[in-house]
Amino acid sequence: MAIVETLLPEFDQEMATTRRLLERVPSDKAAWKPHPKSFALGHLAQLVAWMPGWVANTLRETELDLAAAPGYSFETTETLLAEFEKNVREAREALASVQDADFAVPWSLKRGGQVLFTAPRGTVVRTHINHLIHHRGQLTVYLRLLDVPLPSIYGPTADERW
Repeated sequence: MAIVETLLPEFDQEMATTRRLLERVPSDKAAWKPHPKSFALGHLAQLVAWMPGWVANTLRETELDLAAAPGYSFETTETLLAEFEKNVREAREALASVQDADFAVPWSLKRGGQVLFTAPRGTVVRTHINHLIHHRGQLTVYLRLLDVPLPSIYGPTADERW
């Protein structure tokens, strides 16, 4: 069985769950923070919307330079969802097009001329998915603190039963 055959069902499930959560982000609370040191809700939601695009980048390129990355902005939930859907589609297409050997190709994260790390694409793809899940978890805490009902993620929530 090819690596991607085991990865795609998990990717699809995690992206569907993430979409259900992003749908609930209140646009009018974008600047809200649970603590002065925390990321703003709108920036956290934007990061979650961008992250599937990192999978596509990792599989199509051999590096990402953070110095060229756009800065955060406050966008409406509809805009974030559109960006998320585009990034999920591109990531899924990239995943569906790779061979097992492609997962062994080295990929680097850079900031300007500095290499922050280099790892095999397969490791980086898994790390991106795990990183997305981590930030999605943060997003559930933010939404709970704002009293936004949470969707089922891996099981029932206090707001939604199965």
